[in-house]
Amino acid sequence: MVVLIHTSKTMRTEPPGRRPTSTPALLDRAVELHAYLSTLSPRRIATLMELSPTLATRVHAQLATWNADPADQWPAVESFLGDIYSGLQVSSFSSADRTYASRHLRILSGLYGILRPYDGIRPYRLEMGQRLPGSKYSNLYKFWGSAIAEQLPKTGPIVNLAATEYSKVVLDHVDPERVISPRFLTINPKTGEPGFVAVHAKIARGAFARWLIVGRIKATPAALSDFAELGYRFDPSASTPREPCFVCEEFEGRGLSIRTS
Repeated sequence: MVVLIHTSKTMRTEPPGRRPTSTPALLDRAVELHAYLSTLSPRRIATLMELSPTLATRVHAQLATWNADPADQWPAVESFLGDIYSGLQVSSFSSADRTYASRHLRILSGLYGILRPYDGIRPYRLEMGQRLPGSKYSNLYKFWGSAIAEQLPKTGPIVNLAATEYSKVVLDHVDPERVISPRFLTINPKTGEPGFVAVHAKIARGAFARWLIVGRIKATPAALSDFAELGYRFDPSASTPREPCFVCEEFEGRGLSIRTS
């Protein structure tokens, strides 16, 4: 089993205390992409990424300090801030959890392609769906091709908890019968009907990944249907074997993210 999540736009500004234990598998491609991004001015970055001048200047400064020096890297899973990582709660992982996560959890990244949780990285900003000038980098899905999918096990289930923008770079290159993509819905108190609430679903994806890792859960339909974190319950009427659906009446993840405080 492999569990897919994706990176967050927001990253820590200070390094976490833990040191990385591995190196990104596609680091040479990240170095190539970084060299190209470094040619872009703050104004060009602002236009391309639709950022304010202040944020674009910050991104440009990140590019200036980015490097591949092993002594200057941060562990990937502890570097990202965002709703998925709020649900994942890696700070409470045990040593055994970290070892298990290193074998089974993968993070999809626009710059690095694919990361193991404790691969060393530097702060950056580049989304997988980002369009860049220049034919080679204008489409990152073409740039990465099948390289990311080739880093995954050739057999076994893929639990896809990544956003479509990111999962596309893998799903276009693997047998769809291997892929399980859980859905997370919240009951609307006004209508009584389940609906998609982005912040709830993102936190739930992280919590689902955590549940799989900490509980050493097997990716079988029967085992996955037992997920009951944050108020979610399996809804068999809305589920298929490849898309199990979980519904919560009252989201219990408030406080995990600043957006749900």
